Amino acid sequence: MFVSNKIRFIFLGLSLSLSLSLSLAISPANAELNTISTLDVSSHNNLFTIDLTKQESSLWQRIRNGFAMQNINDDLTLKYQQYYQNRPEYLRLMVKRAKPFLYHIVEEIEQRNMPTELAFLPMVESSFNPHADSPAKASGLWQFIPSTGKRFNLEQDWWHDQRRDIVASTSAALDYLQNIYDLHGDWHLALASYNWGEGAVGRAVEKNINREMATDYLNLKMPQETRHYVPKLQALKNIFSNPALLSSLGVEDLENKPYVATFEVNQPIDIQTAAKLANISEEEFKKLNPAHKRPIIKPNTEVVLPISQIDVFRRNLENHDEPLNQWGTYIIKEGETLPDLALRFGLPLSELTKINGISSSTKLAEGSTILVPKEFTEDEINSVDEYLKLGKLPQIIVSKSSAISYRNRNRNRNNNNAEFDKPKLKLKTTGKNSLRSKYLAGGLNVKNIKNIKKIKNIKNIKKIKNIKNIKNIKTAKKIKNAKNSHTKNVKNQNNVSKKIFEKSAKNIKPATKIIKSKSKK
Repeated sequence: MFVSNKIRFIFLGLSLSLSLSLSLAISPANAELNTISTLDVSSHNNLFTIDLTKQESSLWQRIRNGFAMQNINDDLTLKYQQYYQNRPEYLRLMVKRAKPFLYHIVEEIEQRNMPTELAFLPMVESSFNPHADSPAKASGLWQFIPSTGKRFNLEQDWWHDQRRDIVASTSAALDYLQNIYDLHGDWHLALASYNWGEGAVGRAVEKNINREMATDYLNLKMPQETRHYVPKLQALKNIFSNPALLSSLGVEDLENKPYVATFEVNQPIDIQTAAKLANISEEEFKKLNPAHKRPIIKPNTEVVLPISQIDVFRRNLENHDEPLNQWGTYIIKEGETLPDLALRFGLPLSELTKINGISSSTKLAEGSTILVPKEFTEDEINSVDEYLKLGKLPQIIVSKSSAISYRNRNRNRNNNNAEFDKPKLKLKTTGKNSLRSKYLAGGLNVKNIKNIKKIKNIKNIKKIKNIKNIKNIKTAKKIKNAKNSHTKNVKNQNNVSKKIFEKSAKNIKPATKIIKSKSKK
């Protein structure tokens, strides 16, 4: 529900002075906080004006006015409040990152009648870093994992990732939060669901119901990360509720006005040209548009620009009579390598591989299509427009030899009978005739251990502490599937390895063939 800043009531022939009490708890978002505001109405020449919402000059104060969640006062909240207060530089960094986008986020929250505490959620999720990635492959300000991003229509392809798009991801995050609030009817449970998953929270609630226990956030059994999640948000709320504290911490008081706006470009345009037309640095353009993974922006895409540069960008775009895109595609010929192509097209190898989303060690096969600058060998450069319009990706073909090599490496890693990688075998024995010397010289080559399937982090060949089910080869108290017990089972080892295993064999009753000799080639 939207209420204009000023509501005018006209009472003919009346002169009144009255006081109205209006409840602002209109939506479910505010249902938890039954806030009652008293508004004075004065009359002047039969025209009555009620100022429902004073236009705040501070964005922080505007956010404070929209707080609607119940407070949590527990030890974890205190812990995180102290954590943030003891790191004012970290708070200042988050505010600096938030400055271009926070006004837009608050606008979106207020339009949906949601609690404005949610404006601090990107601080908890990503420290307001749109390039933040998690081990679970979550990305962006709001940390969407790929599947949830697709569920809320965030495009993720070779060209861009809308999980990092400020406008698109904010809309998707608020949609998701509203959905899970409607599911649980509690904002703390909605936040727990955002972190842990609505299904997991639902099952935790059901368990408590069956046990006749309370089902609020503080009484549910949940993972540690989720248990700390809401207290972090509460700690930030407590800090930003206190203007004097913010001032003492050196946190900037953000103005309550928009910093950025969007402009839709109907043609493919490269980032360098777009920044030039907007009269801003390429670095600033990339900060405002973090979703683009390549140097080209797809057609019919909204770009985010400082609001002061929108008209400048529009005028320059209308008057621009040169190509907007300086990139094209190149089809690799037989024998061409990435280092050769980087040199040919005047790019560092690291930049060429980053632009194309490949590793510098990748061997591309003949027929692969990559992005390159148009200015070089113009006759061999093809247009990239068809790829952009169709959403089609350049064709990257890994050479057969490179693919086979990669598969072989993985197969060897997973092969129980494979030879140990030399760097992983660290022998403490020293001396000219030591196991280490012989091993590194190629004289000791262990290839097969029959009944021991998992070997990790061998630190001492004398003890071999980390073989599964074997704690000490000297005493050999536990050997899995052991059947025989003699040194005759140790075959064809060099003299040094025989001595070690003969000592061990004295204490072995049932033993199996532990180490097989170097296999015949």
